[in-house]
Amino acid sequence: MSVQPRPGKVLCVGRNYRAHAQELGNQVPAEPLLFLKPSSAIISDGQPIVLPAVSGQVEYEGEIGVIIGVRLRNAGEEEAARAVRAIVAVNDVTARDLQKTDGQWTRAKGFDSFCPIGEPSSGVPALDGLTVVTRVNGEERQRGHSADMVFSIPTLLSYASRIMTLEPGDVVATGTPAGVGRLEVGDLVEVEVEGLSRITNTVVGPG
Repeated sequence: MSVQPRPGKVLCVGRNYRAHAQELGNQVPAEPLLFLKPSSAIISDGQPIVLPAVSGQVEYEGEIGVIIGVRLRNAGEEEAARAVRAIVAVNDVTARDLQKTDGQWTRAKGFDSFCPIGEPSSGVPALDGLTVVTRVNGEERQRGHSADMVFSIPTLLSYASRIMTLEPGDVVATGTPAGVGRLEVGDLVEVEVEGLSRITNTVVGPG
C-alpha cells in the first residue's frame, strides 16, 4: 500500500550526515540543503525500482521520512516537532552520474520509481531516537541515527516552513547516512526505520 493520500510534495535534504557528505567529497552545508522529488516518483512496497537507460550509476539512499500532520508556515522548532504525524521509511534513489553532470538534481532524483515510501508508523516516537537501516540482498549497507544529523528534524521542518508552506500529508525525507552504493538489476533493497516503517523493492532494468 502507498502513503494515502499521495503527498503534494516530497521535500528532501542533502548532506545531513557528515560521513555521507565526506564519502561523496562534499562540504557539510552551513544551512539545510533542500530539494524536491515529484510525487510521480513515489512507489510502494513491492513495486519495482526501474533503472533508466540514460544512467549507468543508480544508487540507494535510505532515509528517515516524516509525514506532516498540520499546515506549517514560519514555524518554530517546537511547533514543527508537534506537526509530525508519522514516520516513514524513504529510499531517495539517485542517478549519481546525472547528479554530478547536470549541476542540479531534478533529473537525477526525479525518475519514476525513484521514491519508494513505506507505510506510516502508528505513532510518533522521540524524533532524536530514530534509526534507519538499508539492506541490499539481505546485507546491511547503511545504519544512521537521527541524533547524528547535522540538522535535527525539528530544525529542518522549521527552516523549510520559512521557505515554503508544509501541508498535511507532505513527506520530508531528512537525509541519508554514509554507505550509499550502486544498485544492479535483480537487487532487493530494503529501507527500515527500525520498529516503525519498512519499504522493500526489487530493481529492474528499463522496459
